[in-house]
Amino acid sequence: MNKEKDHITRFLLESNEYTTPADTHRFLFDRLALNTRIYFMSRYVGICFSTRSAAIKGLYDTGYWVSSSHDIFRLIEGCGGRFRITGQENIRNCEGPVVFISNHMSTLETMIFPGIIQPLKDVTFIVKDALVRHWVFGAVMRSRNPIVLSRSKPREDFSIVMEEGLKRISNGISVIVFPQHTRRTQFSPEEFNTMGIKLAARAAVPVIPVAIKTDFWGNGRFTGYLGPVNREKTIHIAFGEPFRVKGSGKEDHQKVIQYIQSCLKQWKD
Repeated sequence: MNKEKDHITRFLLESNEYTTPADTHRFLFDRLALNTRIYFMSRYVGICFSTRSAAIKGLYDTGYWVSSSHDIFRLIEGCGGRFRITGQENIRNCEGPVVFISNHMSTLETMIFPGIIQPLKDVTFIVKDALVRHWVFGAVMRSRNPIVLSRSKPREDFSIVMEEGLKRISNGISVIVFPQHTRRTQFSPEEFNTMGIKLAARAAVPVIPVAIKTDFWGNGRFTGYLGPVNREKTIHIAFGEPFRVKGSGKEDHQKVIQYIQSCLKQWKD
């Protein structure tokens, strides 16, 4: 096994918590670049075009998806990013497919989630249609069999999630839901819809709440995918304990919100 990959693999298979090692190797050029984002973004764009090429050729399978996610994980650490991930046992010990419900802060979580969830559970995303049509990311995203929404027709989107979500779950595929309409550095409960809770209730599968703080990778002025990086901010990802939706799901929706708010309150850096 490649020693460079050992720390990620051990975390996924054996550990419940992960913190970026203090002695993580920093890329030389990044140190010489005086902490600019130039090197980080150039390497990230390189990975994106490599995966796009593989997807167009029909070569971008699940293993490639996980591997490219790990490449971005190591890139972030090599450029000074510090991860703190907890609750991996809540994925590992929960049998069958689940609905992951997470806040959405930056591009980072969409790139990192496949590498830390897919090795334990087959998973896909609910995404907006613009992403599957994107000239760089579209081919990759389409290859992952996502649930595609317009984000402009709520009733139609709800029907799509219930129908397509049930199909994925019945085939053993978990679903990642970002109930916010867009990425936000500040969490606003009023923008957090109940779609994930309703899907879990309809499919009779557990919910795993996920809290993230990923503002290490900011949203760009002209494109959200190429924003600035801030090495002073720790990257936090926490997977909560799974639970079943009861009744109307209103209390369970609040439970997810409270979990995210509680984690964000603890994460000061």
